[in-house]
Amino acid sequence: MNKIIKRLPDSELEIMMIIWEANEPVTSSYISEKLKDKKEWKITSVLTFLARLTEKGFITSRREGKINIYSPVIAEQDYLENESKTFLEKLYGNSLTTFVASLYKSNAISEEELTELREFIDKATKGD
Repeated sequence: MNKIIKRLPDSELEIMMIIWEANEPVTSSYISEKLKDKKEWKITSVLTFLARLTEKGFITSRREGKINIYSPVIAEQDYLENESKTFLEKLYGNSLTTFVASLYKSNAISEEELTELREFIDKATKGD
């Protein structure tokens, strides 16, 4: 991941999540349909967000007849890894221990999740 990935505003991220989830190229109508129960955005708003995402290099569009088809350029995993790293650096001084302690103290992480984390660390350190 050599390309610098910028953080997206929530509205644009919501559209990207739909595009990533689809696992195939999508239309603006498809995105509007997925958003209809969550947002009261008009198609013009969706088109504006798609134009911004294209300008930022997150998606590409190609024309098929009268319809634009949108595909991701930035992979979801790349975006999530970048956001996680930035979040950890900015808020927790790049300390995963401090982050997990904060979650534990605020009851935001369960004992079951801690067990899963221990198992993950054990597997990662054993090279499995």
